[in-house]
Amino acid sequence: MKPRTVTHASFTLERHFRQPPSRVFGAFADTPAKQAWFHGPDDWARDVHTMDFRVGGMETSSGGSPGGPVSSFRARYQDIVPDQRIVYSYDMDLNGDRISVSLTTIEFKPDGAGTRLVFTEQGAYLDGWDNPALREEGTAQLLDQLASFLDT
Repeated sequence: MKPRTVTHASFTLERHFRQPPSRVFGAFADTPAKQAWFHGPDDWARDVHTMDFRVGGMETSSGGSPGGPVSSFRARYQDIVPDQRIVYSYDMDLNGDRISVSLTTIEFKPDGAGTRLVFTEQGAYLDGWDNPALREEGTAQLLDQLASFLDT
C-alpha cells in the first residue's frame, strides 16, 4: 500500500495589468472569457470546462495531453465581491486520484489606471502526486495566459 502523506504550503503571486479591476475581474467572472485563457498548455486537447459564477456555484475543468493523464479541477465559489475579490476552494485529481485540496483568494486592487492582482493559494498536496512548486509554476502560467488574453 502506498504511504499516505500531506504537504501543506501556500504561495502568493502578484501581477499588474493595464486594464481596470472591472475588466480583470470580468475575465474570471464571464464563462467565455475565462474559457479563452483558463486552460492547459497548447499541446493539450481543449479541456471540458463549466462554470456557475456565484457564491455556492461550481466550476469544473478537465483535460490533458493526448494519450496522457487527465487532470480534473473542481471548485466551489465561497465569496465573491464584484471587482474586488474572489474566494474559492478546489480539489484536483489526476486520472481519478485526488492530488490536492486548496483554498484560493484573488484580490483585484486599483493601481493607477490598471489593476494589481494578488493571488494567494493555501494547499494540501496529497500522497506525493503534486507539490507546491509545480502548482505555483502552473498558476503563474495561467496568469501569463490571462495577461495575453487581456492584451488582445
